[in-house]
Amino acid sequence: MPEAYTPRTRTRFEWYAVFIGILLLAIGLILAAGGVWLISLGGSWYYAITGALLIVSGVLLCQKRRSGAVVFVAVWLGTLIWAIWEVTLDGWEPASDWWALEPRVFAPTVMLVLVLIALPVLRPRRMNGVTAVAATAALGLSLVMGGAVPLHAQQDTSQGATETQDVAQQAEVPEDATIATARPAQVTPLETGADWPVYGGTVHGERHSPLTQITTENVAQLQQVWSIHTGDLPTEAGDTKYSPENTPLKVGDTLFVCTPMNQVLALDAATGREEWRYDPGVSEDAIPYGATCRGLAYHLSADMDPDALCAARVLMGTLDARLIAIDADTGQLCPEFGNAGMVDLNDGLGDTVPGWYAVTAPPTIVRGVAVIGAQVSDNEANDAPSGVIRGYDVVTGEMLWAWDLGQGGVVDEPAQGETYTRGTPNMWTMASGDQELGYVYLPLGNSSSDYYGSDRSAEENEYASSLVALDATTGEEVWHFQTVHHDVWDYDLGSQVTLVDFPVDGGTVPALILPSKQGQIYVLNRETGESLFPVEERPAPKVGSVEPDYISDTQPYSGYANLNRPPLTEKDMWGMSSIDQLWCRIQFRRANYAGQFTPPSADKPFIQYPGYNGGSDWGSVSVDTERGILIANYNDMPNYNQLIPREEADRRGVKPFSDAGGEAGPMEGVPYAIDVNAGWRVPFTGMLCSEPPYGWIRGIDLATGETLWDQPFGSAENNGPFGIPSMLPLTIGTPNNGGPITTAGGVTFVAATTDDKLRAFATETGKELWQVDLPAGGQTTPMTYEVDGRQYVLIYPGGHHFMETKVGDEIIAYALPQN
Repeated sequence: MPEAYTPRTRTRFEWYAVFIGILLLAIGLILAAGGVWLISLGGSWYYAITGALLIVSGVLLCQKRRSGAVVFVAVWLGTLIWAIWEVTLDGWEPASDWWALEPRVFAPTVMLVLVLIALPVLRPRRMNGVTAVAATAALGLSLVMGGAVPLHAQQDTSQGATETQDVAQQAEVPEDATIATARPAQVTPLETGADWPVYGGTVHGERHSPLTQITTENVAQLQQVWSIHTGDLPTEAGDTKYSPENTPLKVGDTLFVCTPMNQVLALDAATGREEWRYDPGVSEDAIPYGATCRGLAYHLSADMDPDALCAARVLMGTLDARLIAIDADTGQLCPEFGNAGMVDLNDGLGDTVPGWYAVTAPPTIVRGVAVIGAQVSDNEANDAPSGVIRGYDVVTGEMLWAWDLGQGGVVDEPAQGETYTRGTPNMWTMASGDQELGYVYLPLGNSSSDYYGSDRSAEENEYASSLVALDATTGEEVWHFQTVHHDVWDYDLGSQVTLVDFPVDGGTVPALILPSKQGQIYVLNRETGESLFPVEERPAPKVGSVEPDYISDTQPYSGYANLNRPPLTEKDMWGMSSIDQLWCRIQFRRANYAGQFTPPSADKPFIQYPGYNGGSDWGSVSVDTERGILIANYNDMPNYNQLIPREEADRRGVKPFSDAGGEAGPMEGVPYAIDVNAGWRVPFTGMLCSEPPYGWIRGIDLATGETLWDQPFGSAENNGPFGIPSMLPLTIGTPNNGGPITTAGGVTFVAATTDDKLRAFATETGKELWQVDLPAGGQTTPMTYEVDGRQYVLIYPGGHHFMETKVGDEIIAYALPQN
């Protein structure tokens, strides 16, 4: 024995060996018990057999026998073989499969090192080689008999499950469709270039700039040139609810910004110097789901003296449901607009409370009409404020029309004591507009109880989760297109649509790109609403539904492109170790899941995949019209939900606008409340149950829908178990909210991820060219503009409570070095 290895040291190592044995024994008991439960649910046998072998190993180590280490080495080798086999069962995908190996291999490898450290004090016993051979044989048998069969058996074969579409299809142009030709515009639209005058770049929502100073060759030289702090940060009362999501406007030499609590700032675009500020005095009581002001609307009146007050104005909808007009030069209210500069959007709604009805998106101005909807807080009660859409004269604030689908379309203001139809689908996101046609395009949400529909009206069933085209001057409907039938999944349309001249044989068709939370991307003729590509109605599952007669028999799938990954299987479950991966496998087997559109159930949980955060959400897509490339960043996470019978919800105190029920949505007025686990988190680690990547960015050929490139984005730096950042600069693909922009320089800029970074990609190839750390979460869409021949990239990284990123108030501009 070496001199340093004294009897006292040996005693300590013996106690260490016993400790490791006890640890293996405990882990083995957990895996064995959970593994038996998993087998009873039809799952893999690996965990039960491995748990039993770990118990054997632990007992032998407690007796300080070397055969205990040999058994564990056999278990580790078998685990390695099983892990590689299971992960590569459907082929090796480097973007995700390295992460899939982590919970299967990392923790066992750490334990292997700990076991080997104890080897010097372990006593050999006769037949230890036989023990190892027997253990290896037993494990190998478990892999063949217990691993392969259940995993193959669990593959989703439901007709409602989606499949990744890689085959490009040619656009179908209806015989009566209009091929675009040169025609005079009736209203001169605001254009991007030196300016960024509309939330989506233009009223078309392309999120594309023709600026070329920043290119793929020089973008890595970008540097911060100025920043300012807005001063709008949460107080203790609003600490958990800030989610600014703001994209500023730039017109002339001025930037226009709105903060989470609806303060409006005018900044010098070259320096960030504050020129004026307007504070409407919104109370924190009015904060709905989050304190959000995505943007403003700018309008220049051609009929007014350019020097007159409010000849140029910005319009803003507020959290407390006001539409406000502000002089763009001075920050003064426009006195002739509504009531001294304001319109009260609560008029005609009936009973409401602060935060139930709030405006978080800018109005869309088409032909002098400011069209606006509002966010209605989800799942509080069936008798929610109306989702009415209203059009106002942009100069006077006079209400020109109201579109109330519950009353068949255009209506006047309600008579005394009456209201717009309550509980109808609302438009919480941004509309797009066509100045030539005079149309405005409204992405509608769902009815007020997202996860139950048997009591909905025929009009709600027809229009929920639909894109509706209205004549902006009259409010009359032109057409509508539904993306989900009888939506009980909260698959409301969150993305602003993008208007393009779509390339077809013989010319172009005036079209629009419609992304959806369920991952489908539709291309519609924007004059008629007809799809340019086939839309297939596929059978949808009804397993476990509490209202099978209501659930639609089919759901529409786009023949153009989709952002879906393959259906989930048991092997897609994840965790930081074998234990929580086993827990997630058990939960997967316990739940109802028959592919996409598995309906809500009350007897057991149901898996919603994709979850209600997308697919695509409010960040929408960008279209590089010069290159003919569509850029979409998207999420790939399930939700794990369960309906709660009303009696149980009442017992738990699940009431509207109350925190007593935790994360449950009351849905008062229908037979069930809803318990939503967004992202499907493991309760004891905070990790997600499905394996990464959780966030992707994709380049799509605009003309065909063919995927050009597709890759995860977002690092693991700010993510880790128990909310502890891992600090690992490895691409894991994080959840993301916020959209991309493209430029004629061939660069795509996007933040959105939870690692607090702004990135630049090559639009044509997806190659990452540049990244910079942000002071807070970048859950917003950047923008770009030019001043005095210099191109700037600007972002307002305000953080996001739902995305659990740091909240901030800094606006930052980047540019190339001047010399």
